[in-house]
Amino acid sequence: MSSNSEKAVKLGVITLAIMNVTAVVSLRGLPAEAEYGLSSAFYYLFAALVFLIPTSFVAAELAAMFRDKQGGVFRWVGEAFGKKIGFLAIWLQWVESTIWYPTVLTFGAVALAFIGTDSAHDMALASNKIYTLAIVLIIYWAATFISLKGLGWVSKVAKIGGLVGTIIPAGLLIVLAIIYLATGGESQMNFGGNFFPDIARLDNLVLASGIFLFYAGMEMSGVHVQDMEKPSRDYPRAVFIGAAITVLIFVLGTFALGIIIPQKDINLTQSLLVGFDNYLKYIHASWFAPIIAIALAFGVLAGVLMWVSGPSKGLFAVGKAGYLPPFMQKANKIGVQKNILIIQGCAVTFLSLLFVIMPSVQSFYQILSQLTVLLYLIMYLLMFAAAIYLRYSMKSYPRPFRIGKSGNMLMWIVAGVGFLGSLLAFVLSFIPPAQIAVGSSTVWYAVLFIGCIVVVVAPFIIYSMRKASWVDNDSQFEPFHWEENSNK
Repeated sequence: MSSNSEKAVKLGVITLAIMNVTAVVSLRGLPAEAEYGLSSAFYYLFAALVFLIPTSFVAAELAAMFRDKQGGVFRWVGEAFGKKIGFLAIWLQWVESTIWYPTVLTFGAVALAFIGTDSAHDMALASNKIYTLAIVLIIYWAATFISLKGLGWVSKVAKIGGLVGTIIPAGLLIVLAIIYLATGGESQMNFGGNFFPDIARLDNLVLASGIFLFYAGMEMSGVHVQDMEKPSRDYPRAVFIGAAITVLIFVLGTFALGIIIPQKDINLTQSLLVGFDNYLKYIHASWFAPIIAIALAFGVLAGVLMWVSGPSKGLFAVGKAGYLPPFMQKANKIGVQKNILIIQGCAVTFLSLLFVIMPSVQSFYQILSQLTVLLYLIMYLLMFAAAIYLRYSMKSYPRPFRIGKSGNMLMWIVAGVGFLGSLLAFVLSFIPPAQIAVGSSTVWYAVLFIGCIVVVVAPFIIYSMRKASWVDNDSQFEPFHWEENSNK
């Protein structure tokens, strides 16, 4: 699948941890939760307990368990429920990331709009649909071009971009908030408010359910488990380090935005840049704002790069085993899945054109975010269920990393909590958010319901159409354990 130079690339613990943070953390999500004030901390911690931590533990066990076998989530789910459901899982992971690109890239476009020094002009430019569309496509295709250069390029850009465009700006935002409060600045967030939210109205919880998307992606690095020197030891370490950094960035970063921007003025796509602008004006360093904007845009490029190369790499390996037509199995000279990346790019370009029919950039951003959440959560439901099932169907299989030293009770608790948390978020994600004008409710529900149905049905149609000629003779995709047992 790749050349010797590509195979020689090995990822260290810190590199993969930063790649995880880069893939999982997007500062674009902070304004959505700043809407909730102090109670945003409850949502972050709740989602971390019922989703991020279970995902991290389950992904660590499954990835280490199948450390020498390809397929990522296809392998994990397929070992439990068969090839057809396994194919559905990796298909969902790939498609949801494709739908997600325009939302995160919208934030990148907004970041670049704030390179100027006139905040009013910057905000107007950030709301311009044509400008946003152009920047979205430029950044996405730049990420695709870098991905075609191979894992060496991806890991370098992702590591630098994660530091410069995500971790450092997040730290700076938090430091600015501390300086602001320490020097007498008036907090717009009521720290005397309720930590526990009012859940009487379900529509008020919709944006909160989006936290599950903010935390999603920790399992994606499972496709890179074979790229580590000692995966059974180093992969779990990288996952847990990344998870800890992720929670800290989200909680403290959201507070920092809530301190400087009144709740009524929060905008999902622009408030992060406005927050930086306000803090920098306060310390008389407005000249630094364009640098922050460029860094954040670079962080978006790095995050998209991780996702462009990750799920598509797993789908490519599965496709070569006979699950996708030969056209989607074409690779360049260093083994990168070029045709899948091109098809993905065409889909992203089409979705980005939907800007013209949505009432605003913000409503477009929200409806695609909700559809992404729904599709991704279906995959997570399958993953959590598979982890429990495999404790019984493969109980004697070596587990270099194991949830609980003995017995299955802790696995039931961890994966069970993750399953129920994902199911709750799935249900909530269908409800239009109270905080955002999304236009027609009919369009909202139609996009979500029809989108879910089409995406879920598609892999079953492809699976039913597969032919023996689709199997690549060079494919080294290992058989499932139940296939090996049936041949004995």
